[in-house]
Amino acid sequence: MAQPRVPGGGGDELELPCGETKHVRDLDLGMREFDCVCGETHAVVTDSHPPERFVPEFLVEVLREAIETTSEEMPEFGTPHLMGIVLEEFPGRVASEDVSEDQQVGYAMVWVTEFDSRRLHEIIVELVVELMEHAVSHADDDAALSRFETEMLQFDVGEFVEQYRAERDFSSDDVYAQ
Repeated sequence: MAQPRVPGGGGDELELPCGETKHVRDLDLGMREFDCVCGETHAVVTDSHPPERFVPEFLVEVLREAIETTSEEMPEFGTPHLMGIVLEEFPGRVASEDVSEDQQVGYAMVWVTEFDSRRLHEIIVELVVELMEHAVSHADDDAALSRFETEMLQFDVGEFVEQYRAERDFSSDDVYAQ
């Protein structure tokens, strides 16, 4: 469990899924993953990261139009909602912390996963596909559902993630490069 922040201290300690801890102030906005003392690499996501880090802009627009959110703080579908889906699917494998009171970190929410950033990217794409399939199934259009399922049989998540990450073509100093 995370320890309470001490005023003037080094920030909250986040208990990672592996059992280690990490100061949230050590997780900066440009960080997408880090090598942990446990020997694994953990992905890092903050609420300030755009959902386009994981899926193309056109798909984000579709998700925003199709999904009604109930949060007054986050009325538009975005990264916190994506991470909420991941957290729901993998509750013991994602650590999260609300650091909105810490004005020195530059973000309000942070998530650290048991997986590295590439595997997290694949998981998010898989969950978005499941979300889309669920939406299509509610359209009462068997032909549309059949077409969607047929197309998804040909969809290779790993290849999509590889291509998407390559197409972003960011320089090494770009904060969204990982």
